[in-house]
Amino acid sequence: MWILFSMVSAFLLGIYDIFKKKSLSENAVIPVLAISIFFSFLLYSPLLILSYIDGGEDLLGDFYVPQVDAAMHFQIFLKAAIVLCAWICAYFGMKHIPITIFSPIRATQPIWVVLVAVLLFQEKLSAIQIVAIVITLGCFYAFSVVGKKEGVSFKSNKWIWLVVAATVFGSASGLYDKYLMTHSCPRMTVQVYACMYQSLLMMIVMFVLWYPRRRNSTPFEWRWTILGISVFLMAADFVYYWALSDPNSYISIVSTIRRSGAVVPFAYGAFALKEKNIKVKSILLGGVILGVSMLYIFR
Repeated sequence: MWILFSMVSAFLLGIYDIFKKKSLSENAVIPVLAISIFFSFLLYSPLLILSYIDGGEDLLGDFYVPQVDAAMHFQIFLKAAIVLCAWICAYFGMKHIPITIFSPIRATQPIWVVLVAVLLFQEKLSAIQIVAIVITLGCFYAFSVVGKKEGVSFKSNKWIWLVVAATVFGSASGLYDKYLMTHSCPRMTVQVYACMYQSLLMMIVMFVLWYPRRRNSTPFEWRWTILGISVFLMAADFVYYWALSDPNSYISIVSTIRRSGAVVPFAYGAFALKEKNIKVKSILLGGVILGVSMLYIFR
C-alpha cells in the first residue's frame, strides 16, 4: 500500500510544481512562499486545536495531531529548517530557469543521497549501482549542454546551483523524515508542527530580510494559484508521511517514486509553456528516472 501512496504523492507533487511555476512567474519569491506556508498552517490550525480537546482523537481519526515532548519538538523544528532551506533555493531557481530543466534536476535527488553515503560513510556500490549513477550524472551533464543552448549555463548560472542546493537539502530532509517516522514521531505531528515552525521562520525572512528591501526587487502580485501551492503540497505530504509511517517502507524507494512526479511539470512545460528542445529533454528525463530506479531495484 505504501508504494501506491508514494505514487499518489508523486502525482500531487507534480501538480504542486505547476502551481509554483505559475505563481512565481514575474513575481516576488519570498512573499509567494510565505503566503503559501501561512495558508497551509491556517488550514492545519483547526486540526491542532481540536486535537487538544477531550475526545479529539476519536473525532479526527487519521487527522489527529498527537502531542510530543520538547526534544521531539526540537527535532521537528530542525526538519522544518532543512525543508525551508530547500524551498527557498528551489523557488528562486524555478523562477529563473525553464521548468523542463528544473524538474529533471530535482529528479536526481536520490542520487545525491547515495553519493553522500559513499563519500562520508564509505559505503560500497555494486557494479549495477555504479552504472546507474553514471547514467544519471551523464544525463545531468547532458542537460547542462542543452541548457547552454537556451542560455542557461550550469557552470555560471547561480539559479542552477540553487536548484542543486535545494536537491541536496531535499535529500537530507528525506533521510531525516524516515528517521522521525522510525523513532515513533507521529506523522501528523511532524506535518502540522513543521508547518507551524516554517511559518515562524518565514515571518523572520519576510519582515526582516525581504520587506525592508522590497522596492529593490521584483514586486509582489497576488495570484490565486498561490493557494494551490498550499493545497497540493499538504495533500502530497499527507500521503507521503503515510507511506513512510509503514514499517515495511523504504525511504530509498519512496524518494525515487516521489521524484518521478517530475514528469507532470515537465509535461506542463512542454505542452502549456512550449519550452524548447522537448524531445531531447524527454529522453534525458527518461535516463534520469531509469538511473535512479536502477539504483534501488538492484541495491
